Amino acid sequence: MIKIRPLGDKVLVRRVEAEEKTAGGIVLPDTAKEKPKRGKIIAVGQGRLLDDGKRAKMQVKKGDEVLFSSYAGTDITVDTKEMMIMSEDDILAIIA
Repeated sequence: MIKIRPLGDKVLVRRVEAEEKTAGGIVLPDTAKEKPKRGKIIAVGQGRLLDDGKRAKMQVKKGDEVLFSSYAGTDITVDTKEMMIMSEDDILAIIA
């Protein structure tokens, strides 16, 4: 199994599954599904390096469920699982 540790202010996110049906009950084909902008944090970096040499504290932690911007991050595949590496700045909110 490959281990990935994000650097700096980067996070490793696994997208949640896309909805199979609309709210009205219409089943969506794979081509019509919108990629979810929601995911679970799998790993976090140490934080952004500040001018004084210290690291900024990360606002997210492993296990958080988050919303992120549409064009956030870089898609990667790890052990046949699709994930994303993105900057903490691309994360819009933590879902409570």
